Amino acid sequence: MPLPTVILPGYFAGAIEYHALEQTLQNLGFPAATVPLRQRDWLPTVGGRSMVPILKKLDSTVKQLRQKHNTSQVNLIGHSAGGWIARIYLGEVPYTLHGDVNESVVGLWHAYPYVTTLVTLGTPHVSQERWTKRNLDFVNTNYPGAFYQDIHYVCVAGKAIYGKRSLSNWLAYSSYELTCGQGESWGDGITPIAAAHLRGATNLTLEGVMHSPRRKGMWYGSIEPMQSWLKYLA
Repeated sequence: MPLPTVILPGYFAGAIEYHALEQTLQNLGFPAATVPLRQRDWLPTVGGRSMVPILKKLDSTVKQLRQKHNTSQVNLIGHSAGGWIARIYLGEVPYTLHGDVNESVVGLWHAYPYVTTLVTLGTPHVSQERWTKRNLDFVNTNYPGAFYQDIHYVCVAGKAIYGKRSLSNWLAYSSYELTCGQGESWGDGITPIAAAHLRGATNLTLEGVMHSPRRKGMWYGSIEPMQSWLKYLA
């Protein structure tokens, strides 16, 4: 039987946006649950602040799913920022970057023994934006690339929009430039391909796939793109 799968939403996204993905996974035989976040749960993290509030809800969901299905491990799917937040969760270095936790606190990280596969969907694993950069520098300094050998990292990028200095593609251009320093790049409209992959991971690039379930058209959780990464879930 497939392992249970926990879905961690992207920045400022609520769990409701991932209901269709969760249901599809369940229909395909993967017990699945989305971390029960609401948009307002992200407010304490604004401005590059601590992700501890999100880590608490992620840890609680993982524990509940492990207990419910009597299993020691789960799969993790992190969309957008959820992917690099999941990498904090896996890691063994205490996430005391913001001074809001004591080093004796356990359970909000050091979760790598409990995760067998991490799938990141459109995750910006690097950033030039000063607020995000502080958190991501912590991740990439302590856990570069596909860091844990016992975990299968699958990093999925979308190739849908080429960033240009034009009115129609300005959002993509600006987002790509802020992420990887190069606006004229291919990406999913928010995350450039160059930022969505990790060294040592199984890196996939999917044609025509957009960043978010909020946008019209095909995104990472649509049926067709799912076939490319679903097979890697344990």
